[in-house]
Amino acid sequence: MNQTFGKLIRQARKDRGLSQRELANLVDVNYTYLSKLENDHAGTPPSEDVIERLAHHLELNAQELIYLAGRITEDDERVFEEFVKQNYKEMPVLFRKLKNNPKFAQNFLQQVTELESKDK
Repeated sequence: MNQTFGKLIRQARKDRGLSQRELANLVDVNYTYLSKLENDHAGTPPSEDVIERLAHHLELNAQELIYLAGRITEDDERVFEEFVKQNYKEMPVLFRKLKNNPKFAQNFLQQVTELESKDK
């Protein structure tokens, strides 16, 4: 079963014995909005600020939540923008390949992860 942003925060909330209203008050959002987040029906990803407050109160990794919500960090955004500028002609091909070939995408990510590990 695939983990979603909503499933993860719902489970973490329940693990901590919090109601939706209690967590919503801690995070300073409306409980109906929190319900939409937990059900993956919010329409757009929450702001990075809301994600960080959720991570804090649920003792979750904020960066992982940011990615799971469909956002990227500000640092990653700058790196990505620069990469796109430098490789703008090749980007459509790369995106189509990633979208249309899950095995390619998985292999690509595995290779990048291995390179990142070697660089550290």
